[in-house]
Amino acid sequence: MRWWPRSIRWQMLAGLLLIEMISISLFAVLLIRRQTNEVYTHARQRVAHHAASLAMQAREALLQERPGWVGLSVKMMGTAPDVAVAKVSDPAGNVLFTSEGDSDQATLTATELSQISLVRHGEPTVFILDHDRWEGVAAVYTGSDLRGFAWVEDDRTWALSQLNTVLHGTILFSIIWITASALLVLLLARSISKPLATLHRGTRALMDSPESGGNFPLPVGVNNEIGDLIEAFNRMVASIAEQRSGLNDTLSLLDSMLANAPIGLAFFDRSCRFVRVNQIFATMTGVSLSRHLGRTLPELLPQPVAQQLENAVLRVFAEQEPVRNLELTGQGSKPNRPWTWLLSAYPVFTTPHEVRWAGIIVLDASDRKRSEEALRRAEKLAVTGRLAASIAHEINNPLEAITNILFLLRNFCQLEGPALNYVGMAEYEVRRITEITQQTLRFYRQSTLPTRAKMAELLDSVLSLYQGRLNALNILVERDYDPEMDLFCFAGEIRQVFANLVGNSIDATAAGGRLLVRARRSRNWHNPSQTGVRFSVADTGLGMDSEVRERAFEAFFTTKEVTGTGLGLWVSLEIIVKHGGFAHVRSRSAAQNATLPGKTSGTVFQFFIPDDADLDRENTHPPQLTA
Repeated sequence: MRWWPRSIRWQMLAGLLLIEMISISLFAVLLIRRQTNEVYTHARQRVAHHAASLAMQAREALLQERPGWVGLSVKMMGTAPDVAVAKVSDPAGNVLFTSEGDSDQATLTATELSQISLVRHGEPTVFILDHDRWEGVAAVYTGSDLRGFAWVEDDRTWALSQLNTVLHGTILFSIIWITASALLVLLLARSISKPLATLHRGTRALMDSPESGGNFPLPVGVNNEIGDLIEAFNRMVASIAEQRSGLNDTLSLLDSMLANAPIGLAFFDRSCRFVRVNQIFATMTGVSLSRHLGRTLPELLPQPVAQQLENAVLRVFAEQEPVRNLELTGQGSKPNRPWTWLLSAYPVFTTPHEVRWAGIIVLDASDRKRSEEALRRAEKLAVTGRLAASIAHEINNPLEAITNILFLLRNFCQLEGPALNYVGMAEYEVRRITEITQQTLRFYRQSTLPTRAKMAELLDSVLSLYQGRLNALNILVERDYDPEMDLFCFAGEIRQVFANLVGNSIDATAAGGRLLVRARRSRNWHNPSQTGVRFSVADTGLGMDSEVRERAFEAFFTTKEVTGTGLGLWVSLEIIVKHGGFAHVRSRSAAQNATLPGKTSGTVFQFFIPDDADLDRENTHPPQLTA
């Protein structure tokens, strides 16, 4: 009901007023009806009494033969507060005396005349005139002679005033009673509504700001059941706050574990839809975190990986047992390389016998797989290097003998024309074999201390090592360095850096391309007061896109699939950093070149090595790489 108040105070007041008004109204109706009956009864009795009294006075006056006293009695009777008109008539109904006006002009009404025949000796008669007026009539006898009739009409105004007095008293009593009751209800309602309002404010504060405890505990201002309720509410809020604090701590720990765990975590419902994942898992799948929620495995992962993972989740729901050490393999897209996941699935119980969710723990073992493969390859390369060094060392002895024999043939065998040419050709090829064996020994036998090395000799030795491949691919080599320029460094390690860079350039360059190797005196890019050598290795190969370029120096990252280890550029950067240097790479891929007519794809590696005579082998400068 819209008109009914919502406040308890006003509800109590309105209810009390409504009940009192109904009860008082019923009481007033009953009281007035009863008073009206009593007033009318008393009015009849008074009218009869007054008529009998007036008849008696008239009889006494006639007995004493003093008729004037009858008129006086009539006048006195007419002055009574409850009498309207008093009259005395003869037996025929002619008015002899009246209390109002002239008796000669007064007459009896037809109703009054009809009552004359009904009057009995000694018994007054009461009848109703028009307009609900009571009138009494009594016969006047002197002895047995009827001398006339005494008529007395009741004054209805006096009766109504009596009823009005009762009504006014009832209304005054009602007002006083209702006012006193309203004040009492307001006081009682205030003692009830005030603590209830406090409890209501506390409830709203708990609903609006569950984490805020500034409004609690609520004040207890009454010592009754409501006060006990407020105290119980305060204890409940304190218990909730304690439970929430523990729950928040637990949730914070779980969220922290979920967000920062170095493994992929995901949870599924019975429809194999994602309920929650962490960022590591989203990174592993290559799909943003928000796109996982509500989606199924086939919508996000390729087949058959999605099917295998879905089977594991369904098995957990069916058997309510964990599934451990499931290995999944697939092919990534950015960059395109294989990956390996180690997966374990487990049930999440919400009741002792109901599995609500299934969780999975995913460990990306791709790097470990690649590391193991790279280590195997590195071990093979190391064995091959040792074997090559051993073979090179053993070849030196027969080479020296062949060199001596050719020397003897040229100088002591008196050979002529064509034979001397053949000896010269043999000496040239033997020197080439000797140089190759020396380069092989230099790569294997690294120096343990930094020395001042000629950069031209170092670069030439690397290029000569790859001369066969360069010739086979018809790659034009451009050399731009000073033959006398030297640098204080670990020559073997710098040679390894150039071997890695030149080898990568040859792998990326198609037949007929160009390779530029440059070395110049320069200054530190970040500290101009420091001098050193800037090296550049540039090619016109396929180039790298931005993603590959950003990961170029990452360990075990390779785009060569089976033939690459992903260690060459990483080791190269470590060597550059150990020398206190910096590296920089620029590249334009063939795809970018297609959108830029007139431009050439390729890659430029530049690095700076300071010429520091105090170079320490334990140098641990942080890696510096710009792209």
